[in-house]
Amino acid sequence: MFNHRLATLAVLSGGCLLVAPPLFAQGARASAPAPLRALNASVEALTTRVSSSVVQVLVTGYGPVDGDPRGGDTGLVIGRQRSTGSGVVIDADGYIMTNAHVVAGARRVQVVLHQDATAGDPVRSLAAEVGQIVSARVVGTASEVDLALLKVDATGLRPLPIADYDALRQGELVFAFGSPEGLLNSVTMGVVSSVARQPDPDSPNIYVQTDAPINPGNSGGPLVNVDGELIGLNTFIITETGGSQGLGFAIPSAVVASAYPQLRKYGHLHRGLFGFSMQAITPALAAGLRLSRNSGVMVSDVMPNGAAESAGLSPMDIVTSVNGKPVESVPRLALELSRYAAGDTVTIGLLRGTDAVKASVVVTERPHPVDDLAGLADPEKGTIPSLGIIGMDVAATPLSGLRNSSGVAVVARTEMSSGNEVPLMAGDVIHAVNRLAVRSVDGLRVLVADAGSDSALVLQIERNGQMLFVTCRFY
Repeated sequence: MFNHRLATLAVLSGGCLLVAPPLFAQGARASAPAPLRALNASVEALTTRVSSSVVQVLVTGYGPVDGDPRGGDTGLVIGRQRSTGSGVVIDADGYIMTNAHVVAGARRVQVVLHQDATAGDPVRSLAAEVGQIVSARVVGTASEVDLALLKVDATGLRPLPIADYDALRQGELVFAFGSPEGLLNSVTMGVVSSVARQPDPDSPNIYVQTDAPINPGNSGGPLVNVDGELIGLNTFIITETGGSQGLGFAIPSAVVASAYPQLRKYGHLHRGLFGFSMQAITPALAAGLRLSRNSGVMVSDVMPNGAAESAGLSPMDIVTSVNGKPVESVPRLALELSRYAAGDTVTIGLLRGTDAVKASVVVTERPHPVDDLAGLADPEKGTIPSLGIIGMDVAATPLSGLRNSSGVAVVARTEMSSGNEVPLMAGDVIHAVNRLAVRSVDGLRVLVADAGSDSALVLQIERNGQMLFVTCRFY
């Protein structure tokens, strides 16, 4: 539903738009001061440049819908649902970053690429052509940081450069792009309220806080600085009304830059393990533990046989720096540590009592079951070309805790030239095809062999402990 506020009288007659003159005569228009005109021109140029890198994300899935409109008691009704979000081109090869929650439960993902609208007629936007709609596949997701990487087969895409997060300062002008409430190609302006905010004290994730209006549908869109660089990915708001109240939060560009190559290569994050826990220092803790500082970050625990223990860290050490960069809070320390992967050596500055010491921590690899599967799979025996995957019998894998003990685990995806739409990811377990149980790779290959061109199969899969149905389309 749209609310129209008309400044002039408009009449649609015979296919022509007739606009009446203003109701009141206006005097000579005063010229704006030169600085304002310069600011206006700069914002207009920035908007045009950045918009070409912003996309709308269309997600189709299934979920509960309203029941019988006549009021009958029909119980739960499941129907097709469609939602929208935003995304930003991160690589000219067709890679787009968005939020994991935007594509959660998706059966089909499409993106609307930017439609150039540089014509001078301001009314053109009322009848602008819909941008090019292309199919996208989910390359990888990282729900722990709410990021997802999409891939589209399109050329001529313009990636948005990623800003240096360390240079971000409170009070900077920023612009939020996206499709709030489905309104394609929208932009709002505000400032950075905080460069590192931790809304949930139990989570190490930090965000850029901004007062630039962000609404549902902006999720996954870019937050950019005055140079048109990505400083964050809009992800959520704090609100009592459902609309923007000036409390918007974006995933920092440093997290996006670190996650992108991992999602592209592995489909998930390879997060390093440092082997210690951190805790904010309060005056009460400082007094009770006789710490030399009453603020900052303290080592609260050191894991046995971990990287931190090997480096000599101890509980009640005060962390002062990471590779020479000062840290003064838990969010800042968590962000700095997230930049490093397994095998990196990180120098951590500590204050132990009144003595300044340094510890060299060699980051270890956080275990991931999908990586273990990749080393066990046989591409020659496990490849299923029509699905574009390498599979492995669940019975031959070390996977545990599955909802169904039989099926085929998706170890990896393969390059497909057929153009088939197969929304499978590494780590998925296929349990059934068109309601027929899958017990082995050979059995799965037989069940999909009958799929002809322009047909579809419904797969029942298990993903992250949840059962869902996905449609595989063959052309």
